Amino acid sequence: MPVITNIDDLKRLYRRRVPRMFYDYADSGSWTEQTFGDNTTDFTEIKLRQRVAVDIANRRTASRMVGQSVAMPVALAPVGLAGMQHADGEIKAARAAQRFGVPFTLSTMSICSIEDVADALDAPFWFQLYVMRDQGFVERLIARAAAAGCSALVLTLDLQVLGQRHKDLKNGLSAPPKLRAPVLLDLARRWRWVLGMLGTRRRGFGNILGHVQGVSDLSDLAAWTAEQFDPRLDWTRVRRIRDLWQGPLILKGIMDPDDALHALDAGADAIVVSNHGGRQLDGALSSIRMLPRILDALGDKLEVHLDSGIRSGQDVLKALALGAAGTYIGRAYIYGLGALGEAGVSRALEIIHKELDVTMGFCGERDIIQLGRHNLLLPQDFVSRWS
Repeated sequence: MPVITNIDDLKRLYRRRVPRMFYDYADSGSWTEQTFGDNTTDFTEIKLRQRVAVDIANRRTASRMVGQSVAMPVALAPVGLAGMQHADGEIKAARAAQRFGVPFTLSTMSICSIEDVADALDAPFWFQLYVMRDQGFVERLIARAAAAGCSALVLTLDLQVLGQRHKDLKNGLSAPPKLRAPVLLDLARRWRWVLGMLGTRRRGFGNILGHVQGVSDLSDLAAWTAEQFDPRLDWTRVRRIRDLWQGPLILKGIMDPDDALHALDAGADAIVVSNHGGRQLDGALSSIRMLPRILDALGDKLEVHLDSGIRSGQDVLKALALGAAGTYIGRAYIYGLGALGEAGVSRALEIIHKELDVTMGFCGERDIIQLGRHNLLLPQDFVSRWS
């Protein structure tokens, strides 16, 4: 077993152990993948301000996200098909998150169902909602999340239509995978993954199967998404969902100051500045570059989180110092899940926490809530370059 010291180490092991179609599903973007790349490289333009001869003993990374105490302001983002990255993947990731003390967000398009995850935990988790054409099904999903004790609803707004993801189309992405000759050859090299899948009954979309009518072909994710996701989603529908859900409501996919203000008017408790990890509108700016504009528009009227591009604890610190109240990791924990299962998710969280804690010390900070732009050195045109 190689020594794992950073997220890239987990990624290399993940690539060896997970079938190509699921690796490509997680680690790619839409069209040219420009935005997918910018999400990570734009973090490197932000430099850290080092301070010395400051008392940095007893550093504290604990914080709160939508009123919930967290060991660090990092949530596990909703990731579809996590149960195809590793057998029972959503359950394993949720257990690791609960043990570490950070939120886990279950995707509508998960393999393990809401009820599966709830049965495996003894603490609440968050549920992410996609809006389908079938309004009755959406209402039942919300009711199921409430019955399972989910403590927040994360409504994703940027997937009314599906961005073209070339690798998924070329790989014939499906869950479970269709056993064509190239797939069988690939699976023959991933024996750990195959054995895990043979040992579980969860191989389809647990929140969908048996709960929705009129599904013509659930195994073809792109076709099913085009058929079922609702392009008519608007702010009136968002307000309707706000009325149906009694707990904290987080709106994910906000990339424009005007939309942030709409979210405030719709009754959101928090928003997530996110471009879906570069998997939807290619050519959009990175999430970290849009964060200051949205914060400037909102002031302190709404809790703002950031998603897309975070691969390290230093990235977390940069987002928090720019003004985010919380952050999300998706690919970073998926690398750990595919590489080592539940232990890999725990390792990813440990790595990010250590990097965050040590970097706070180098920046002369003892408490994470004291981070601010004084900890950063920003290019003069970081916000104004694009107008």
